[in-house]
Amino acid sequence: MNQKRSSLKPLEGANRTLRRRLNWKGEIALATAPTVTILLVMGFVEALTQQRLLFASLASSAFLIYLDPQHGTNAIRTLILAQMMAAGIGFTTYLIFGGGYISGGLAMVSAIFLMIFLDAMHPPAVATSLSFALKAGNVSNLVLFAWALGITAILVGLERYALWLLAHSTSDG
Repeated sequence: MNQKRSSLKPLEGANRTLRRRLNWKGEIALATAPTVTILLVMGFVEALTQQRLLFASLASSAFLIYLDPQHGTNAIRTLILAQMMAAGIGFTTYLIFGGGYISGGLAMVSAIFLMIFLDAMHPPAVATSLSFALKAGNVSNLVLFAWALGITAILVGLERYALWLLAHSTSDG
C-alpha cells in the first residue's frame, strides 16, 4: 500500500535535477512568482475581509511550491484537496464547537487523518484547519479562501514552467 503513495514522493517522471540549487539570480527568479502572487492575494484578502490569519498557510504552500514544484506534496491535486478539506473541517468544527482548543484540536487531528487516508499530504493544510477552527468567521471567508487557493495552485504550473525555462536557458548558453 505504501508503494502507491504519491504525495510523499517526487512526481513520476519528474526531472529532479532541474531543481538543484541555482545561483542567486536563478533562486530569486524562481521565488518571484510565489512571492508576488501571495502579496497580491494578501492585498485582495485585505480589501474583502479582516481575517488575515485564515490565509497565512497559503504563504507556506507558496514557499513549498517554490522549493520543489515537482514533489507530490505540491501537486495541484494534493494542494487543493488538502487545503480545502482542512478549511472545511476547521470551519465545521468552528460552527459546532466555537473557536477554541477543542475545535482546533479536532480540526487538526481530522485534517491529518484525512490527508493520510486520501494520500494528500500538504503540511501547511494543518495550519489551515487550525486557522479556520479558531476563528472562521462566516462562509464568505471559506469562499474567499477557495479563490485564493486557486491562485496559489496556479503557482505549481508557473514554477514548473520557470524551472523548464531556467533549465533550457542554462543548457543553451
